[in-house]
Amino acid sequence: MTTLDRVLLAGGGTAGHVSPLLATAEEITRRHPEAVVTAVGSPGGLEERLVPERGFALAFVPKVAFPRRPNGAALRFPAAFRGALREADRLVETHRPQVIVGFGGYVSTPMYLAARKAGVPFVIHEQNARPGLANKLGARWAEHVAVTFPSTPMKDAEIVGMPLRREITEIKPAMLRAEGLEYFGLAPGRPTVLVTGGSLGAVSLNDAFRARVEQLTDAGIQILHVTGRGKGFEVPERTTGARYVVVEYVDRMDLAYSVADLVVTRSGAGMVSELTTVGLPAVYVPLPIGNGEQKLNSRDVVAAGGGIVVDNDDFTPAWIDENLVPLVRDEERLSAMRRAAAGQGHADAAGKLVDLVEDASSKAKGTGA
Repeated sequence: MTTLDRVLLAGGGTAGHVSPLLATAEEITRRHPEAVVTAVGSPGGLEERLVPERGFALAFVPKVAFPRRPNGAALRFPAAFRGALREADRLVETHRPQVIVGFGGYVSTPMYLAARKAGVPFVIHEQNARPGLANKLGARWAEHVAVTFPSTPMKDAEIVGMPLRREITEIKPAMLRAEGLEYFGLAPGRPTVLVTGGSLGAVSLNDAFRARVEQLTDAGIQILHVTGRGKGFEVPERTTGARYVVVEYVDRMDLAYSVADLVVTRSGAGMVSELTTVGLPAVYVPLPIGNGEQKLNSRDVVAAGGGIVVDNDDFTPAWIDENLVPLVRDEERLSAMRRAAAGQGHADAAGKLVDLVEDASSKAKGTGA
């Protein structure tokens, strides 16, 4: 096995880039305890908090967004991008990495170009079904291109899945369910739906379920509703029967997944990957803004039968009555969806990606040698 001593991991700004970066960093240090792993991000991103919290060093390259229209930012772009390139070159010269791993985002483009200039091999991981600009550029010269979803249109890409933290990949739901029910104050023996729009919440999900609190619990269906910070609401307390529990944020997602028979959520790449890894059927309600990548992210698991996709505008209280309630009561269908979802999971994604990193490192030349 190739020994890794010095690795730079580039990516940041959003959890979609930072989370797989950290999962990969932890897998590298698990295999190579002496390796010096440094994350490269931009000031102001989530990486400023998350990377040091997980015990990794963090370096910065200025964030320079590629201009999409002629304006003042477009005029300033060439000088700003040259500055980012100079800083990326300096980091490569200083750290002398054997290999660089990029996860997309603004910081990755200058790091890919610096790696190419210095003769340092690099590996790309694309999280989404629709590739970002940075990774489409870097893929021209990368030693390996890894993707999360089979349908991602990147030439010669290797499907590895999404690197996830071990707390998720090692979940044993059946063993944790009793603990999870007690943790959240839920009743045993009731079909349970987890509703989550992520840390920011999802207005359409929150509004639709808030309008059906009594109807769902009267139907014997209990809900664990993660609303997002600042978006909680009061519900009547029930001491018997199905319960409706509202929380704004969950630290123990392993327990939340363990109590769920079905999940209703957005379809960010990380969420789709976690649910397929755990083997949970889901109703995916893609975020209705951006470039449509969320709908694409759920395409493979929906096609396999492990999920249902519903347009944001169509997710209403009436949809819950007409579709969700019958689905939750159909254990045979849920079981089939559960098996199909698990068939799309990649619990070993971080390991597969580090296999590619080790292979690329074995071909190092120049600065990283």
